[in-house]
Amino acid sequence: MSAEILINVRPQETRVAYVDTGILSDLKIERKTSPTLVGSIHRGTVIRVLPGMQAAFVDIGLEKAAFLYVGDIREDVDDNFLSDVDREEPLDEGDDDKIPSHHNKTPIQDLLKEGQSILVQVAKDPLGTKGARLTTHLSLPGRFVVFLPTVRHLGISRRIEDEEERERLRKLVQKINPSGGVIVRTAGEGASEEMLKADIEYLDRLSKEIFKNYEKKKTPGNVHVELDVELRALRDLMSEDVTSVWVDNVEIHKKVVKFVSQFMPKYKQNIVLYEEQKPLFDLYDIDIEISRSMERKIWLKSGGYIVIDEAEALVVIDVNTGKFVGKKDLEDTILKTNLEAVREIAHQLRIRNCGGIIIIDFIDMEKESHREKVLETLAEELQRDRARTNIVSMSQLGLVEMTRKRIRPSLIKTLCEPCSYCDGKGYIKRKSTVANEIFRELERDADMLINKKTNVVIHCHSEVVDWIYEVEGESLESIEKKLGRSVAFKIEPNYHLEQYEIFFV
Repeated sequence: MSAEILINVRPQETRVAYVDTGILSDLKIERKTSPTLVGSIHRGTVIRVLPGMQAAFVDIGLEKAAFLYVGDIREDVDDNFLSDVDREEPLDEGDDDKIPSHHNKTPIQDLLKEGQSILVQVAKDPLGTKGARLTTHLSLPGRFVVFLPTVRHLGISRRIEDEEERERLRKLVQKINPSGGVIVRTAGEGASEEMLKADIEYLDRLSKEIFKNYEKKKTPGNVHVELDVELRALRDLMSEDVTSVWVDNVEIHKKVVKFVSQFMPKYKQNIVLYEEQKPLFDLYDIDIEISRSMERKIWLKSGGYIVIDEAEALVVIDVNTGKFVGKKDLEDTILKTNLEAVREIAHQLRIRNCGGIIIIDFIDMEKESHREKVLETLAEELQRDRARTNIVSMSQLGLVEMTRKRIRPSLIKTLCEPCSYCDGKGYIKRKSTVANEIFRELERDADMLINKKTNVVIHCHSEVVDWIYEVEGESLESIEKKLGRSVAFKIEPNYHLEQYEIFFV
């Protein structure tokens, strides 16, 4: 399997595409006007504690206060270093790459006080109306490991499946005996003791520098910034499978070469400056794929299609046979459509970076074996996803519940904004609906107009006026009889289709 990483740089935007055998399989977009905060570490000040929600709002120097849930607060939140006693204890081992969860039984009001200063890390970017989500459990990603300076934990990436290799890595980390916790990343598979030790020692020094910066800073604000998107992508995506890294900017190329030379020297020869006239992303039609991933309806090769709708914390995906009529029987047609949809859904979730709760409405299947086949295929396809996913179940109606870890805004949220005309609803009222709203309001005013010599003038959109004269003539006559006077219309070119005002002059 061969893969390539494409880094497309513009003054205000950097895009990184991971292309696997010619197919876009991962995409990162970051704009200077809205960089990601995930991974950044801040000195925060608690501004409000909410016992009823077991959460707190924390000022970290941003416009909007960040959110800290009790489960993300260490019991020893005021101590930024592990004590000497903690460091002497053996590493608490886990089975995968998940940072150990902490279920505090202590109420938040006993852990935090308003005005208290704490060291926090951004776990999730602000999404919609919500501020950034914080944690006090710091994690510092390196090339081969994630270093956890505040806990004693040892974990191995779930993508490293060979048990002998997992055991080898456990013993190496235990031998190194780091001052904090360590999770070995997928890239750490096959790493030597020297490579792991160098990574851990670098991150240990970085953590100490962060704690010093925290102590020096007296007001809420940033004490550590994550790497730029192009360097993060190389740190997380670079592997033996990547044959080339194309960069279309001279300065960023130098920056990437320096980074790779320092942390991944064996891949230095894979970094290539792209100097052709043809745009870099056009090599694999990536812009076309991005445009396709911003559509609500995605057509499948068979003629079926899926519809993807994003809410604030929920993604709903509907599968339809569309033009696909199959060849054998209905059940076969349904199974083939659902299986093709599974592959496209997994692909779209990665490119769109959808997260949170995801509900997939597959076409209803009568055979239990078909339902199991679809679930198995979905699980296989999601194994390629770097974000953590969890399939819960499939109901009798063919609904699959799953979750996908959401850290950053989705592609739609990054590249699009709510429609200024429909205000993000996705629809507007029919002209007939607006016309009837006008008539009903005039009926309510009929009593007020008795014995008054006033004219009725309605300011509204031209299309509504045209509709009333062309289709609602009888309704207009009826309302004029009821009012005892004629109704005049004044066209307002700048009015929204749903907007109108009634004046009595």
